[in-house]
Amino acid sequence: MKLTKVDLSFQSCNSNYPESEVVIFSVPMDTTTSFRPGTRFAGNAIRVNSIGIEWYSPYQDKSLKDYHTCDLGDLDIGVGNIKLALDCVYRTTKKILNDQKKPLMIGGEHLVSYSTIKALYEKYPDLRVIHLDAHTDLRVDFLGNIWSHATFMRHVHQFLGDGRIYQFGIRSGDKEEFEWAQTHVIQQKYEISNLSKVVEEIKNHPVYVTIDLDVLDPAYFPGTGTPEPGGITYKELLGALTEFGKLDNFVGADIVELAPMLDSSGSSTMVAIKTLRELVLLLHK
Repeated sequence: MKLTKVDLSFQSCNSNYPESEVVIFSVPMDTTTSFRPGTRFAGNAIRVNSIGIEWYSPYQDKSLKDYHTCDLGDLDIGVGNIKLALDCVYRTTKKILNDQKKPLMIGGEHLVSYSTIKALYEKYPDLRVIHLDAHTDLRVDFLGNIWSHATFMRHVHQFLGDGRIYQFGIRSGDKEEFEWAQTHVIQQKYEISNLSKVVEEIKNHPVYVTIDLDVLDPAYFPGTGTPEPGGITYKELLGALTEFGKLDNFVGADIVELAPMLDSSGSSTMVAIKTLRELVLLLHK
């Protein structure tokens, strides 16, 4: 598998693959979306509109222009074929890791995170996962489908095991999911106030961060397929990103579930773009 940058990249992240330390790619998949589709268009919308954000982050005192970052663009997944799509994400992530680089993925629906986390676990058996989301994503199946954006974290648990998944901002799911979570994952409902404590506890382990942007209240992020009132503010999310900067072994990340056409103002896309900028810079630590 040969990986090369695309002509239209995220902001100034246009370095060639061999020289890059962080590699961005996006997955245009919303095959199992359960309410409003559109996340397949997130990667393109983020790239086109990234010209509207500065290279420089005042939060980190870093600039994208000072680092080598490659953007692979949308992966050529098997449209409509879940297995082919997940395998493509897995093989891409494996290639990036084998080349001693860090993956930064743009969804797409949250199911795509399964393949990236699986690849990272194979390289880092002591992996921990921080999961920001409105939804538990711990169902056994959703409407008879075991592979769904509502089930992906249950699949991740099958190889990570108990006590390695840390969920924050959760405020939606079946009763059975919340009951199962009590003995299998570490979960903070509604808020992210315990995040700093968790980061301190696991900062010496390899850590992957997956951010479903619907963890934000719809007032800040309406452009998503399953908006859930009662979420966190964007300033709180920025605070979480600051905490991730304290991780000693931050090995990869993703942002998922932006459906750009569901917010005609473009504000949700800009939220995703700013979040992506901060994650790029954090991974270059």
